[in-house]
Amino acid sequence: MTHSSTTISHPKDLLTMVGDDLGTSPWVEVGQDRINLFADATGDHQWIHVDVERAKQGPFGEPIAHGYLTLSLLIPLWSQILVFEELGMAVNYGLNKVRFPAPVPAGSRVRVTASLAGAEEVAGGGVQATIDAVMELEGAPKPVCIAQMVHRYYKD
Repeated sequence: MTHSSTTISHPKDLLTMVGDDLGTSPWVEVGQDRINLFADATGDHQWIHVDVERAKQGPFGEPIAHGYLTLSLLIPLWSQILVFEELGMAVNYGLNKVRFPAPVPAGSRVRVTASLAGAEEVAGGGVQATIDAVMELEGAPKPVCIAQMVHRYYKD
């Protein structure tokens, strides 16, 4: 499957799209440099992420991305799946569920497939969307992240 996206003209269009598959992001590489930068930004320098030589001897056989780095990639990948012609503001409202069924080895590629689990109008003229997102690792049978994201979209 290649990159596919859904373009809508207005956030309220989501109200009629519940249950729809919205698309699949392009692949993105999760390199050791990105992992090291995330470690520096968060202060999480655990050896399974940043010590390449020690990680080769560890339980995964190589360095792996932080779970929260994996999670943080949902936003830039998601933004390539759902495209608005008219959007004033998008707000990350939170997450209902998150799981990391498999690790992301340094140097591997991931992508996201998303569907619309729910949509409802909210105060201020916005729409709250609940998105089921699955992040897969290229060539792997098991997803690396399964999350239910909640976003609010406003035209003005």
